[in-house]
Amino acid sequence: MKIKCLVLDDEPLAIKIIQKHLESFDNFEVTHTFSNPVDAFNTISKEPVDLVFLDINMPRLNGIEFIKNLTTSPFIIITTAYREYAVESFELDVIDYLVKPISLKRLMKALNKVSHQINLRTESFKYIHSDSSLSPRQGNHFFVKVNKKMIKIYFDDILYIESLKDYVSIKTATKDYITHYNLSAITKLVPEYEFMRIHRSFTIALNKVNAIEGNCVQIRDKMIPIGRNYVKEVKGRILSGFVV
Repeated sequence: MKIKCLVLDDEPLAIKIIQKHLESFDNFEVTHTFSNPVDAFNTISKEPVDLVFLDINMPRLNGIEFIKNLTTSPFIIITTAYREYAVESFELDVIDYLVKPISLKRLMKALNKVSHQINLRTESFKYIHSDSSLSPRQGNHFFVKVNKKMIKIYFDDILYIESLKDYVSIKTATKDYITHYNLSAITKLVPEYEFMRIHRSFTIALNKVNAIEGNCVQIRDKMIPIGRNYVKEVKGRILSGFVV
């Protein structure tokens, strides 16, 4: 199955360069190209894609605002001439940040990240769905690969998940599991009504929060920071579960 890509850039030459590079990769297919972010946004809402190549500085709606308003969750690769948006972009869950001019070698590295995360997600879904006693809606666990073994982890046991660059640490009450995942991809595997991404490095189990102090949450003896782009939503969701 090919990975469907959308390219959004207000420079036609930049779009052509990415299209040309992607011709070298059989499993990636450019299905849409846009220079207008509003048109791209409307298309993604109707026809979900797997991967978006996204410029930052565009008229009417910049790349950061574009990501914040998405209602679907494709992988995002930023393509820009500016380095200063990198930290904010990674806080918004992009899988990579490419500075123009983009070489084929650097693009290849980004595409490998996307392919790896999609393969891991597919493999995990396969293990979940192979349990005939559970339907996807009834599932109470997932499988992740740890040291060449597929390990079952129950959602109720998870305290939080921490990003370790190309790996994540799944923290439970009794053990830590290190697995070769991207935090964005593994967050998609846990129930969204029980878990929430609160920082570029942390996804937490909402019902395991003991306290909120400033822009941090406490889970057991761990103080976990809330990213500035997440503060309002995080506090809203957590506090809505409490009756004063």
